[in-house]
Amino acid sequence: MKKLLSLLLPFVFVAAVAAQGFENKQLSGTEAGKRVLGYFDAFNSGDEEKLKTFFLNNITADALKARPVEPRLAFHRQVRGDFKTVAIKRIVSVSASEVKVLAQSVNGSWISYDFSFDPTTSKFNGFAIAQSDPPAEGQKPGPVYAAPVNRSELLTTTEKLFADRAKEDAFSGAVMIAKDGKPILSKSYGFANAAKKELNRPDTKFNLGSINKMFTRIAIGQLLKQGKVSFSDTLIKVLPDYPNREIASKITIGQIINMRSGLGDFFGDKFIASDKSKIRTLQDYLPFFVNEPLEFEPGTKNRYSNAGYLVLGLVIEKLSGENYYDYVREHIFKPTGMNETASFAIDELPANTATGYMRKGSNGRDSNARALPGRGSSAGGGYSTAGDMLKFSDALRSKKLEIPGEDGNFPAEFAGAGFAGGSEGVNALFIANGQTGYTIIVLSNYEPPSAEQPGLQVRDWLKNIKE
Repeated sequence: MKKLLSLLLPFVFVAAVAAQGFENKQLSGTEAGKRVLGYFDAFNSGDEEKLKTFFLNNITADALKARPVEPRLAFHRQVRGDFKTVAIKRIVSVSASEVKVLAQSVNGSWISYDFSFDPTTSKFNGFAIAQSDPPAEGQKPGPVYAAPVNRSELLTTTEKLFADRAKEDAFSGAVMIAKDGKPILSKSYGFANAAKKELNRPDTKFNLGSINKMFTRIAIGQLLKQGKVSFSDTLIKVLPDYPNREIASKITIGQIINMRSGLGDFFGDKFIASDKSKIRTLQDYLPFFVNEPLEFEPGTKNRYSNAGYLVLGLVIEKLSGENYYDYVREHIFKPTGMNETASFAIDELPANTATGYMRKGSNGRDSNARALPGRGSSAGGGYSTAGDMLKFSDALRSKKLEIPGEDGNFPAEFAGAGFAGGSEGVNALFIANGQTGYTIIVLSNYEPPSAEQPGLQVRDWLKNIKE
């Protein structure tokens, strides 16, 4: 299962199409490029105070207001925990408003960086970071699209982008763009079931991957508001029967939800070797990680944790007295009209549900069914449609649903949200911009970055659209 680097940020995958070789002067010759080099220097130093100072001096005031320094540092702790130090290997593009590079970590992982700038001050407006596939040697540049300047051009160019990627067998799925809750583009491409020649439709159900973690986080937020739990509660207080009492006494609910608990993953060797068809409840996932030691002392690092969000599902079950799947259906999906969203059992998928397809070398694609558990969990693996995800966006904007912040409090205003999920035969991207009213939803039954890459290209185009 592919790890995504954050729950609360949209991610971008950038194909490296620049010439091989890295020339520092390509970056040091521009103010934006100099700031990029300064960012990598601060990140690789491992000195959090240095990184904090860099953020304060190099990010625009508006961007810091939208996302303050502390959440940025928390996210970068996670990135550093995963990748240690990184080095730029490819420069994809350099301009006054954007710099894109491909980097490699000391452990061999490839990461794409997409930096955007205020062209007046050359300070960062923001940046997106994502795991990436290695660049293919001799890789040919893909189609070049003129950046749209108005909504009509945006829709035309977006349709061409997805149609081109579908022709290249790089995308299969559904895409929706909405403005103020109303779809302005809804298209589908490829097969939901290739063997039966069943096409994907705008209302086809797709596996969301880790986007389901947001539903879990919202459910915890509801229990917070009811006074049933607090971020400072230890896990043992909430789950006195948790099988590993030593670990449960050391970690808090806040640390788990912010991925600072030290709990790791459950997609390891035990999971791979298991009869996945028998994994039907949250309890069924526990043997894959419950006796494993913590990856670090709670609160000292930040690292992506599927196991942590599985445990949060158990917390929801304990405090609500309801099965997790029933809870999210009754308290999140039904109130928002998300009637096509659920964690379906793999052998009980309803009609019009997309089969995930994995690449098998140069010989086409295979179904991902054998790689999936019998049923998804509070950490991911549920299904939804583009239409239902738009209803989710509307519920966030209207505050019918609220996502607790890193301190357990709820933002006064909904500024926006971006989530992604991906694994073999699964990639989903959801971006809701509270300021502009735009929502981008891309659901794919192919592997990452089939949804992320084109979806985030659309996001970038939207920044310059004149209404």
